[in-house]
Amino acid sequence: MQYPLPISKLIEGFMRLPGIGPKTAARLAFYVLDMKEDDVLDFAKALVNAKRELTYCSICHHITDTNPCRICEDTTRDKSIICVVQDTKDVIAMEKMKEYIGLYHVLQGAISPVDGIGPEDINIPDLLKRLQDETIQEVIIATNPNIEGEATAMYISRLIKPTGLKVTRIAHGLPVGGDLEYADEVTLSKAIEGRREL
Repeated sequence: MQYPLPISKLIEGFMRLPGIGPKTAARLAFYVLDMKEDDVLDFAKALVNAKRELTYCSICHHITDTNPCRICEDTTRDKSIICVVQDTKDVIAMEKMKEYIGLYHVLQGAISPVDGIGPEDINIPDLLKRLQDETIQEVIIATNPNIEGEATAMYISRLIKPTGLKVTRIAHGLPVGGDLEYADEVTLSKAIEGRREL
């Protein structure tokens, strides 16, 4: 069936979002049509404002509405530790934990030669500039435990180790509540590798 052009455009817009296929996009489009006009306008304004008012912190590259971001400006944070993550969503995940009190550095990606992404395409040069600050004593590398994340972690580690700074990697292994029998070999291997004394 042929939709009227405004609905087709709305469906196409929703399909640009990750994980939204044609059926879900059509459902969302018709849901929007059933909304009150004021609610639709508020939703549209929220989308436009998020795009216009958010920027990346000039220090850590975390998404923010102030520059520098609130984390970099927080005087209670431990300025001797920087946790290197791939994405803004990783900062949010770490902050939910409420145990890490250091600073962050968001790479905005990972090294992936297959996708044509090299070290110069992500925020590694800015990280190296930040590490010239003598306050910093440890860099925690918290990139994703996949091929790209591991390659990025190894690359950064090789660059930093000669400076004498402590470089650590977050542990990988079994999730809490997981069963050994369902874990794959790589996860089990990482769990054994990252074991610690009780």
